[in-house]
Amino acid sequence: MGEKLISINIEDEMKSSYIDYSMSVIVSRALPDARDGLKPVHRRVLYGMYQLGIFSNNSYKKSARIVGEVLGKYHPHGDISVYDTMVRMSQKWTLRYPLIDGQGNFGSLDADPPAAMRYTEVRMKKISEEMLLDIKKGTVDMQLNFDDSLEEPTVLPTRIPNLLINGSSGIAVGMATNIPPHNLKETIKAICAYIDNNDISVEQIMEYIKAPDFPTGGIIYGYDGVKKAFHTGKGRIVLRAKVHLEEIHGRQCIVVDEIPYQVNKSEMINRTVELMKDGKLEGIYQIRDESDRNGLRIVYVLKQNIINTNVLLNNLFKYTSLQTYFNVNNIALVNGKPVQLNIKDLIQHFVDHRQSVIIRRTQYELKKYKNRIQTLIGFLTILDHLDKMIELIKDSKDHNEACDRLIQKFKLSKHQSKSILDIRLQSLTSLEIDKIKREHKELVKKIAFLENVLRQHSIRMRIIKKELLNIKDKYQDKRRTQIDYLGSEVNMEDLIEDEQVVLTISHAGYIKRTSLSEYKCQGRGGFGNRGAIARESDFFKHLLIATNHQYLLIFTEKGKCFWLRVYEIPEGSKISKGRAIQNMIHLQPDDKVNAYILTGDLTKNKYVKNHYVMMVTQKGMVKKTSLKHYSRPRKDGIKAIVIREGDSLLEAILIKGNSHIFIAVKSGKIIRFSEDKVRSTGRMSSGVIGINLTIPEDSVIGMICLEKEEKGQHLLVVSDKGFGKRSNLKDYRITNRGGKGIKTINITQKTGSLIAIKKVTDQDDLMIIKKSGIIIRIPVSDIRVMGRDTQGVKLINLKKNEEIADVEKVYNKQVV
Repeated sequence: MGEKLISINIEDEMKSSYIDYSMSVIVSRALPDARDGLKPVHRRVLYGMYQLGIFSNNSYKKSARIVGEVLGKYHPHGDISVYDTMVRMSQKWTLRYPLIDGQGNFGSLDADPPAAMRYTEVRMKKISEEMLLDIKKGTVDMQLNFDDSLEEPTVLPTRIPNLLINGSSGIAVGMATNIPPHNLKETIKAICAYIDNNDISVEQIMEYIKAPDFPTGGIIYGYDGVKKAFHTGKGRIVLRAKVHLEEIHGRQCIVVDEIPYQVNKSEMINRTVELMKDGKLEGIYQIRDESDRNGLRIVYVLKQNIINTNVLLNNLFKYTSLQTYFNVNNIALVNGKPVQLNIKDLIQHFVDHRQSVIIRRTQYELKKYKNRIQTLIGFLTILDHLDKMIELIKDSKDHNEACDRLIQKFKLSKHQSKSILDIRLQSLTSLEIDKIKREHKELVKKIAFLENVLRQHSIRMRIIKKELLNIKDKYQDKRRTQIDYLGSEVNMEDLIEDEQVVLTISHAGYIKRTSLSEYKCQGRGGFGNRGAIARESDFFKHLLIATNHQYLLIFTEKGKCFWLRVYEIPEGSKISKGRAIQNMIHLQPDDKVNAYILTGDLTKNKYVKNHYVMMVTQKGMVKKTSLKHYSRPRKDGIKAIVIREGDSLLEAILIKGNSHIFIAVKSGKIIRFSEDKVRSTGRMSSGVIGINLTIPEDSVIGMICLEKEEKGQHLLVVSDKGFGKRSNLKDYRITNRGGKGIKTINITQKTGSLIAIKKVTDQDDLMIIKKSGIIIRIPVSDIRVMGRDTQGVKLINLKKNEEIADVEKVYNKQVV
């Protein structure tokens, strides 16, 4: 009865209530003030400790005592919110310059929880006391607490640029802030530079503040994100762990000395172990966390036969928190409103705040000194009339009468007369009188200076600068986070040495890469060095000279194309067996690798448009297709050529569009024709006839391309029984494609069938690999130049029933 109902649109009510809630979160909880860099809870913790007198030179007090003080007087929220704030303010891996000195268990880098507040103790750090200096001099506005019983500061009169040196993070409603910490020494130098020149640019400020400086150290990888963040207040900074290679007990190890900011160490290690189990990180034998109170140390013990260490390290950066991102978003409260601020804005708001503090402090001190000087003037006035003053006081019946009579007799103010009545008799000695005169003289000078401070902006700036330099001298330290300025421009391959390597692929599909320097040059007719240990019923079929940074296009006999980087291929010694290629590409069980192409950068349009892939099948079909069609193969591969029934892809070569093509067959014949006889087609074609096979059991064994005929170039052929020879290129006339070809070697039972053709010069070396895995390297100059009809000379000694698997040439300039 008597209730009054008011109809309200629910949409309007929800909108109004949500806006009120969101502004409360933004202003009173989540975002820091641009002046002191603190959120309300941080400010209340420091002010509560200040009120209790828990300074850096006093004893520690129980955390529960401070939490109770803050809750009961200033912060009407849960005790966990206050204690967690205190914990973070004391953690040296959370704040660049911790504000609270904690004693006890305050957590760890592994995100271990701190001990309960009844066990831990705290006191203020010396640097945090600098934030509260002069607070009793009316330097900042005060506001009533939640129950209007006490006053608390709306901002602290900080002498340190806390928002810049410690940063801040928080999630409000509809917005978030993530301000990185910076080095105090660099920051103060930049602020002083701004004071000297308010028109200083962000670029000039960056000459002093190089980049953020995180408490856990690490490396800022690349500078573009830093530049953007400094200019706009928003950017993405790449952080990497600081690592080095170390040999421990005969094993190669990757040792982590510093991890990126805000990374949970134990979670990172556990995630790495999961990736090892999933097969995404191969080559790690064991992970040991050897961190202690003296510092962080994580040891990744590597396996004996690992892939390239640099590749493994880059995979760690890619898949684990050894590389993270700090998304800068400099949002802070300016006049109670959230504003996006760049580095210069942050400096400007701090300097403006310091100037306001100095003005209010000066006004407070000026008022205090003026009151004191009035008192001294009263003392000096009655010094020559001491006897009359004493007589007047003696004749007065009480204090009030004496006060009034002094005012009338000596023309004093009420304050002066009261001060004279309170004076002690011992102050009337000549020594004390001289002291009063000196104090009066000093106060006159101080008042004149303070009045100048209020009048002149330049004097205030000098004071700010002087106080900042004093802070720098007391608290400066070295930068912890290194800066890799080229990081943003460095690709993964730039961290891998671009050395010459030998790629070998076995008949069963095992691939590896070995440094070319492991193969020593021998004379013709030698037995060779031990290469890979062949698996049972396996032999090594392909050998290729490459560099780590090249791209490898892999072609299968069924006409599919796959894409790999050379450095992604597992590294092994000469006697290692390699890794199954089907574990690296999605190869079908009934397919196998038959050809490969080494290319340059496939991401460059000009490069792929100016190159073609020339392919040949065992049945003599040829096909020319632009390299751009193979520049972006899919994970499961792409169709490179349509293979007809009974045929298979044999060879693929990279050409530029103006070559002569040589195709050799097992029976010892070669055909030479111009590339322009084969028009370029798309991927989904089968090509045209390159050479006509007249013998049913005959097949193509190889193809070479000749861009231009140069002096000293020869055609080298090798048979499977170890015979070979060189012949002049001019001995092979140019014909149309589709012919039968002409003889290049006299095939006999002694020589065996033709197995390889190569284009060589005297400066080249030849590498020959047997099916047993034995490899020999001989100079091409040791092989005679002979006519087309001869059988050649013996290149390598073969044991009974032994045959050659593959042949490759090596340029001497490639020899390491």
